[in-house]
Amino acid sequence: MRLVLASTSPRRLDLLTRIGAAPDRVAAPDVDEDVRPGELPRPYVLRVATAKAHAVTRAADEIVLAGDTTIAVGRRILGKPEDEADLRRMLALLSGRRHHCLSALCVIGPDGRARTRVADTVVAFKRLSDADIDWYVTSGEGIGKAGGYAIQGKAEAFVRFLSGSHSGVVGLPVFEARALLAGAGYPLG
Repeated sequence: MRLVLASTSPRRLDLLTRIGAAPDRVAAPDVDEDVRPGELPRPYVLRVATAKAHAVTRAADEIVLAGDTTIAVGRRILGKPEDEADLRRMLALLSGRRHHCLSALCVIGPDGRARTRVADTVVAFKRLSDADIDWYVTSGEGIGKAGGYAIQGKAEAFVRFLSGSHSGVVGLPVFEARALLAGAGYPLG
């Protein structure tokens, strides 16, 4: 049985490899990730992960795994910042408060059935000073990241509390990934 990762994220690839599920193939899904009017964070992230899994062509002997991660502050979805000003706005919003990192997975097995899970991790940032925000923005690390930060990098210095899946905040909740892959019949050691 072959595994297809429907993502070009190097972090997802690394996390899968760490749990003994090195993909046989990596495919870049082309899906619309725009938030629909009135869409809430959990349904949004699950919809995008499922769309990514279905967007990849799957052979009969292949299992497809796709994921999506988003940051939610209340009902607000923080996507990837468009520029430094947007990144500053996101960091100011996250400063001193808890938020949710929702990381959804979709696995489509040889039977064609889509199996999904959402890992909900609560993260709290310390109060960020203007100097903290300046330092992080000039690092360039937050651009292109959901919510404007990478927990596996410099932003880890801002985290005062985390409850849930650290790997889910990075981009792939490994506990949930193993469970979904095993449920789809993928042989794990």
